[in-house]
Amino acid sequence: MSTFIDLHLIQLVPPSCINRDDTGSPKSALFGGVERHRVSSQAWKRAVRNDFKELLDVSELGERTLQAVKRVGEKIRELREDLDVPASEAAAEDILKVAGITMEKKKKNEEDPAKTGYLLFLSRAEIDQLAQLALDQLDGAKPTKKQARAALQGNAAIDVALFGRMLADAPEANVDASCQVEHALSVHKATREFDYYTAVDDNASEDNAGAGMIGTQEFVSSALYRYATINVDKLVSNVGDAEAAARAVEAFTRAFVTSMPTGKQNTFANRTRPDFLLVEVREDQPVSLVNAFEEPVRNEGNAVPLAAVELARYAVDGDAQYGTKPVASFGMFTQAADSEALQAVLVERTEKLGFEEIITRAGEAVRASSQED
Repeated sequence: MSTFIDLHLIQLVPPSCINRDDTGSPKSALFGGVERHRVSSQAWKRAVRNDFKELLDVSELGERTLQAVKRVGEKIRELREDLDVPASEAAAEDILKVAGITMEKKKKNEEDPAKTGYLLFLSRAEIDQLAQLALDQLDGAKPTKKQARAALQGNAAIDVALFGRMLADAPEANVDASCQVEHALSVHKATREFDYYTAVDDNASEDNAGAGMIGTQEFVSSALYRYATINVDKLVSNVGDAEAAARAVEAFTRAFVTSMPTGKQNTFANRTRPDFLLVEVREDQPVSLVNAFEEPVRNEGNAVPLAAVELARYAVDGDAQYGTKPVASFGMFTQAADSEALQAVLVERTEKLGFEEIITRAGEAVRASSQED
C-alpha cells in the first residue's frame, strides 16, 4: 500500500506577473468555461529548488546544467591538484563520452569547455564518481560504458528524487519523479490588465517635457489554488533512505508553501504567503481538489474564505461518496481564510496546527510509513 502526501493551498496574489508567456503576458488557462490566471508547475518547482539551497546541505542537492564538463573538471582538480584546467576538462569530457552523453559540437576557436547536448540533472555524488572514473582513466584504467553509467545510478539527490530526471542517452539512469505539482489556477475568473508606464530622462533639456520611454506591462491579480503530491514510497526508493526522504518532505513542505516565482518581482513587490494550507496523508491515491472551482468563486473581495469553504466541502463530499478518507489531515488557516463555515466542515476531519508543527508532522508521516513497510 502506497502512501501519498497531498498539499492544498489557497494564496492571494496582488497585481503581478510572476510567470509569463512568450509575449510577456501572465499565463492563463480555460477552466470551467472561463479564463483563469495560471502559474506553471515548472515555475514553482524552480522556486522550490532555489529555496532548497537554504534548507538542505548542498551535498544532498543536484545541479541542472549544460556545464557538466566544467563541473566534473573542477572536481577532478580538487582530487588531483597537479592537473590544470585544460587537462582536467579534457578528462571530464572523455568520461562523459564513455558514459554515452552527447556533447555539443564546439565552434571553431571556441575556448570554453564543451557543453552537453542537453541539460543534465546531476547529483554532487554523481559528479564525484565521474571525476574519480576520469582520474582512473588518466592513470591507465579503461572504464567501460557500463561502469560510467553506473556512476549515474546511485541514490538520487533530493531534488532529483522529487522532480525526476530523463537522460535520453542513458535511459537506465532515468529517475521517475516522486512529486507532482499542479499548475496553479485562480479560483475565479481572472482579468488581465495593462500598466501604462513612462520613464523620464533625468538629463533632458528644460524645454523637453516628454518621456524618455513609454511602455506597457500586463499584470493580473488572483486567488490561486495550488496543489502538489508526493509519493512517499517512490521518494524513499529514489533517495535510498527513509530519514533522507523525511528531510526531503519537510524541506519541500516549507519551500512549496513559502516560495514564489520571481517574475517581475521588482516591479510589483508581490511576495505573499498562502492563507490556507491543508496537508493530507492518504493511502488510496493522490487527490487534487481543483474541481471544487470548476464553477468560479465570486470575486467580490472575499474569494479566499469562499474558496476555502468550497475546497473543504469538496474534499469531505468526495471521500464520503467514494468511501475513502485520509490517514491524517492537518492544516493552517489565517484570519483571511478562516470562518465558522470552514470550521464546521473540517471540525471532524482536520487538525488545526501551526506551520512548524505541520512541517514536523509531514516528516513524521514519512517515517511512520517506512516503519510500517
